[in-house]
This record gives sequence, structure tokens and C-alpha cells, in this order.
Amino acid sequence: MESINPSHTATNDIEEVNDDYTPLQSHAGAGNGDTPPNHGRSIKGFAVIVGSIVFLVSLVALINIDNQTGTLQQESSSATTRTTVEEAQNDKSFNRSREIEMSFWMPRGVAEGVSAKSNPNPSLSDLELSYNWTNAMFSWQRTAFHFQPEKNWMNDPNGPLYYKGWYHLFYQYNPESAVWGNITWGHAVSRDLIHWLYLPFAMVPDHWYDVNGVWTGSATFLPDGQIVMLYTGSTNESVQVQNLAYPADLSDPLLLKWVKSDKNPVLVPPPGIGVKDFRDPTTAWIGPDGKWRLTMGSKVNTTGISLMYTTTDFISYELLDRYLHAVPGTGMWECVDFYPVSINGSNGLDTSVNGPGVKHVLKASLDDTKVDHYAIGTYFVGNDTWIPDNPKEDVGIGLKLDYGRYYASKTFYDQNKERRILWGWINETDTETDDLAKGWASVQTIPRSVLFDAKTGTNLLQWPVEEIESLRLSSSEFTDVVVEPGSVVPLDIGSTTQLDILAEFEVDLWGLEEAAGHANNGCGGGSVDRSTFGPFGVLVLANDALSELTPIYFHPSTKTNTYFCADETRSSKANGVFKQVYGSEVPVLDGEKLSMRVLVDHSIVESFGQGGRRVITSRIYPTEAIYGAARLFLFNNATGVTLKATLKIWQLNSAFLHPFSLNQTHNHQSKSTI
Repeated sequence: MESINPSHTATNDIEEVNDDYTPLQSHAGAGNGDTPPNHGRSIKGFAVIVGSIVFLVSLVALINIDNQTGTLQQESSSATTRTTVEEAQNDKSFNRSREIEMSFWMPRGVAEGVSAKSNPNPSLSDLELSYNWTNAMFSWQRTAFHFQPEKNWMNDPNGPLYYKGWYHLFYQYNPESAVWGNITWGHAVSRDLIHWLYLPFAMVPDHWYDVNGVWTGSATFLPDGQIVMLYTGSTNESVQVQNLAYPADLSDPLLLKWVKSDKNPVLVPPPGIGVKDFRDPTTAWIGPDGKWRLTMGSKVNTTGISLMYTTTDFISYELLDRYLHAVPGTGMWECVDFYPVSINGSNGLDTSVNGPGVKHVLKASLDDTKVDHYAIGTYFVGNDTWIPDNPKEDVGIGLKLDYGRYYASKTFYDQNKERRILWGWINETDTETDDLAKGWASVQTIPRSVLFDAKTGTNLLQWPVEEIESLRLSSSEFTDVVVEPGSVVPLDIGSTTQLDILAEFEVDLWGLEEAAGHANNGCGGGSVDRSTFGPFGVLVLANDALSELTPIYFHPSTKTNTYFCADETRSSKANGVFKQVYGSEVPVLDGEKLSMRVLVDHSIVESFGQGGRRVITSRIYPTEAIYGAARLFLFNNATGVTLKATLKIWQLNSAFLHPFSLNQTHNHQSKSTI
């Protein structure tokens, strides 16, 4: 991790560069989410495509022959479809054609009944790195204050809770490799949601009902102080079932040991639900009849649904004859979350709260699109159904929790500070070969507080937890910086790879009409898509030549419509990584300035527009804009407006993440420092 010099003195030395702003203007291949074409490789690429087609035709013929003789029965098992790059590299006799076949077969995890856990590659070079990465580049990519394990694969956050002075995070983890598989529950604790201690595994796949994976689950506190954890297990026959676990010792603040119920599985797929379409139980809430309720994701044909169950003991359950909610065409719902928000309050609510002044949020992670969608509505406890306030923005067809690289989110009620905290999984966008080379894959977002936006009445507000401010070191302030149309302004602040940026922009849009030929495509055209009103914002993780950069920006469409965007298309010179333009229209009320907060942590950028009405997480892999070569700029690519920018920027320290020592583990009753 890159060290930060706390003694850095803020400067306001500003020099305008690059008057015509050539590096951000349109060029062949830019602005559509693709990297610029490499004409020198086009013929080679065509040959590869033709060759692959010939190969596939031959492969189909071979498979037909083998099927007739029965020789492919063993090879068609799920174990074969999970052939790893490690095996290919270690086995010199490995059939290269077989690995190519696997890349066309299906992404990792799909055969086992979960969402894709590997990225489709744009070429056939599945056994090659996406770029000529060096160890120094890989080392720089590792984050400094986002949670991630010491090594190997991680995905969904599980069962977060606060107990006896400690925040607990459980997470999907592969102890054996940097790719998905062997899913176990990792476990870490923190006093402040920022500094973390790794604990021994909470649960491992060691029973017939979870031998193929201890998958996603949620924690519920009972009135007597007991904690119950419901989680999805994949059985020895790859059937998704729900299981119960609980702490072995409630006097242990670290909850080191968990006991699986001898009644497991406590829920199996009901009639009409696929054996691989039944997963991810929510935190339970109690109704006025004294019964606990929980919901989980599934589908019927292409309709995404949330099944509803009631229970009094978490062993026996009744399936209700109605769904909590269903949305046609949205496909399988994973990681469903359901919780109340106060329409006029500044605090979070316990999951069981309902009544006047309360709305309920229903969120689902869509397996088909790998996006987390939510909607705000009303929960009717009398018949256990939920109706969205705006049917046009229902779950899966409207608002997203995060418009970037983000999935499988989970909230919990933090009774310590009376707030609701949200975590999400940031998965990789490079190749599995890259992940194996660097030895790890995926991080969790910075924990976010979640509130109802009382000003708009239509959306949530997400904001980094206040504890992140404890990492702030030196700061730099810039006031009323004038940025002319088509210009870039460097911000001299020293190191720029661990930052907390607050920025406000003033733009006079009155008296201006959109010029012909400069129509605004929202975020779709990227930062090079110039119009009268924008785009404008900051360039993070940019090099001096502006050949690598990640713009976080606003793009007003009219005087009343504004988009908040992040453009990854030139974030890296590596062609084998996924680079996208992300964003959404964001509500801007009368009298409000355009504002953003941007957290930069090496290869992760989390951006919050208009106080958190819209959030975008970017996963990027710079090759040059790293270490001391990374820079920060303001930019204005509008053709007709001048803007004034005011910023306060903090260098951020690194968080403390390491294993809980054996001595601490044996003496954890006493308060530890981290």
C-alpha cells in the first residue's frame, strides 16, 4: 500500500493546461464504452473468430460422437465445468481446446446455481494475462481502506451485525484460490467499521446440506438476546436449502464459534420453485401477531418473486399463499433485502418497525443483469404484501442502489448508533488469470448509512459512514476555481491515490439553449460527448499526459435535468479489462448546487452525487496513473458554460486490517485496540 505523508501542506497552485482539451474529445471508438480500436490487430482478431467457429463446429461433432459412445458422461459433470486456470497451468498435457470449450460453456458458478462469478472474456486468450502486469502494479491495485481478505476470492457480505462492542462482517470466501468455489463464511470484526481484524472461519461446508457451499444469509436478534443466522446451503445434490445456525457462546463478544442446527435443513424449495432458484433469506421481522416473517428470492419463469414465510421458532415455517412482491420480466431475484425507513427522520429503524411515518424498501439483486435494484413503497402487514409508490420504478425496472460495479448488497440495523448500514460487493472486471496472478479477487464497499430522502420523497440517500473521516490527514482547499469551456485544471495536492474529495460546482444555465449538433446523450457518450452544458467534474487517477484517467462528472441535459456519471473507458491501457460508462439522471432541486463526494482508494472509486441520491462504484486498473504518477484534475468539456468549482480534499490514511492474534483471541473479553 502506498504511504501517505501527513505533513503535506495544502497548496492552491493552479495552472490551466490543455486549452483545447484534446485528450477528452471524441475519437474513434471513444464514448461508447469501448476502448479505441487497434487496427494492427483487426486481421488477427478476424482470424481468431473464424478459427474459433471452425473449432466449435468440430467440437460439436466430437461431442456427438462421444455422446454416442458414452465417453462424455464423466466430463459433463459440474466438476469438469469448473476446470480452473490453475489446473491448466500446472498440467502440461492440458488440452487447450478443452479450456476454450469451457469459456464458451458458462461462467463460473452458473452450473452450481448461483449468479456468474467469472467475467466473460472478449477473446480466446483465457490462459493469458489481460495486460503485461508487474508485481508493482498488482501491489498498487490492492486497496488501503476498503475491506478485503488477505488473499483469495471473496463475494457477498453475509449476516452483518453489531454485538457487545464489535461490528461483525461475514462474507463468502474461497480459502483455496482467487476464483469462486469452496464457499466458506469468512469472519472479521471491527470497533468502528473501518479497521478490521480477521477471525477464524465462522462456518465451513461440512454437512450434506451445505457441502457444496455455505452461501448467503442474514442475522436476526431475538428478544431473549439469542442470535439466529439463516443461510442458504447447497446440498450434496446441489439443491438450495435454508439452514439455521446460532452462536455457541453468547457471552463471547467475538462470536467465534457457530453451531449448525440438527434440524437442518429447515426449509427446502416449495412446489413450483426450482431447486436452484431458492436462496438468500433476509433478516426476519416480527408482526403484531407475534410471528416472525422473512422473505427470500426466487422466480417463476421470468418473473422475479420474493417468497414469504412465517415462523415462531425458526425451525418450522409456513409458506404464505401470496408473494411479498413480484415483477414480471426481471428474472431470478438474489440477495433480497427488506427494511423500513423513516420518511422524516435522521435515524435508521429496526427491521421490525412499521406504522405511520414509515416506508419500506424492497431490494433485489437481479441474476440476469447483475444489478442491485430497489424501490420504496408501503408494506401491508395485514396480508404481508408490499406495493411500490411508483409502479414505473418498481424493483428491477427503476432505481439502482449503485450505478457502477456493485452487487449482492446487504443492510443491517446498527443499534449502537441507531442507523441502517449498507454493504455491497465490488467484483473484479479483469480476467481470472489476472486474479490468480495477484492472488486475490474482490473487495467490499465502504459501509454506507441509508436514509429516506425527505426532500425528493422518491429515493434513498447513501453516504459513507462517519467513521471514514477518522482516516483524514492533511487537507487542501480550493475556492471558486474558474474552469473555462474545454479546459483542464490541475489540482496540486501531492499523492492522489487515497483521497476523500468534496466538490461543488456553480454553473449559470439560464439564457442558454442546447446548441444544434450537441445533443446530450446523458452518460452514454462518456466524458468526450460534448454539449452546451457539459460534461464537467473531476479527473481522478489520471496521468500527466491524460492518456489514462477516470472522469467523475455531471452532465446537465437541460436546465432541469442533470446526469451524474463515471467514465471508465480510458481508466486503463489494459485492453483485456471491462471498461464502462456508468451513471443516471440525478434529482437536483431548486437552489441546490451540483455536488459530489468521491472516495479514491487505489483501484476503487466510490462517487456520491447530490448528497448520495445517486452512487457509482468504479473498479479500475490503471497501468501508468499509479503511485506517484497519479494526478487529480478539474475538467470542463462543455462548449457553452463556464463553471466555478469549490473543493476540499483530504489525504486518507490506510486502515488497519490484519488477523486477530492468538493471544487476543484467547483474551478477547478485554477491550482490544485496533
